[in-house]
Amino acid sequence: MTFTVTLQPSGRTFDVVRDEPILGAAIRQGIGLPYGCKDGACGSCKSRLLEGRVIHGAHQQKALSETEEASGLILTCCATPQTDCLVEARTVPGAGEFPILKMPGRVLSMERPAPDVAQIRVQLPANQNFQYRAGQYVEFILRDGARRSYSMANAPSQLGTPPAIELHIRHMPGGKFTDHVFSAMKEKDIVRMEGPFGSFFLREDSDKPMILLASGTGFAPIKALIERLEEMGSTRPAVLYWGARRPADLYLNAWAEAAAARLPQLRYVPVVSDAQAEDGWSGRTGFVHQAVMADWPDLSGHQVYACGAPIVVESAHRDFVAQCQLPDDEFFADSFTSEADKH
Repeated sequence: MTFTVTLQPSGRTFDVVRDEPILGAAIRQGIGLPYGCKDGACGSCKSRLLEGRVIHGAHQQKALSETEEASGLILTCCATPQTDCLVEARTVPGAGEFPILKMPGRVLSMERPAPDVAQIRVQLPANQNFQYRAGQYVEFILRDGARRSYSMANAPSQLGTPPAIELHIRHMPGGKFTDHVFSAMKEKDIVRMEGPFGSFFLREDSDKPMILLASGTGFAPIKALIERLEEMGSTRPAVLYWGARRPADLYLNAWAEAAAARLPQLRYVPVVSDAQAEDGWSGRTGFVHQAVMADWPDLSGHQVYACGAPIVVESAHRDFVAQCQLPDDEFFADSFTSEADKH
């Protein structure tokens, strides 16, 4: 049994089979909808149900509250249609552009730019043409079928020889996957992956100046965006704000400084929230999104690309729109929800 979902304002339609979430059906058919975690935790896929009936699977209150649900909002990642539906959702050109592939990868190299961050390069299989947009992510498929999502930290033009994607993995003690990465994973290991996923990537049809906001390993997809901007020869002004607890957590600080030195339109502002005397830190301190607000009280003409811990992304979205006049639809985010955040 299938139902038809019609999107407004685009008028696009697609079929959803019984018990399938709307988002899953859209991804399967190459239709670009906004989304992040696919897991009911981040709220990026929130849309409005104009006609029809859906049932929601398990999701977080902060992603969709009971009040929002009562007012007609849905999470497409966990809403399964019970009738034909009319849904108001902005389509994301390019989100469904490349085929989603399941593939093996081989661990090519592992580095530790910080004690709790692994920078891993995973070689792509030669027989599959894996394509993605800078900012998108892959899911690792673990032995028990569980999945973990990590953003590509290199733009597609920077895969190297042999082609490999770069991933930045923070150690979450007790985390099933990251404990393995930090204790047992070694070069030449084979991993299973699926992707690309996500609607977080550069809106290349805009010439607005950009704020690139990263917290922690949220720097990974932002790094890929910067490489993409450089490859395009873009002249759009961009300021990278990278927030971390201690200076050592800015694990690729030299890379960011070099990029800003090389690209005339890019500035780099590192922000440390918990500097200690022994750090000898003389740069900006405090919360990274507040540093942006201090520098840009009026964001009405900007686009913001934000990536990192959910609390940082949510605070930035709320405060930039409410206090800095940022248009709501010019805030693009990838919220790094860990397994711990989902419970």
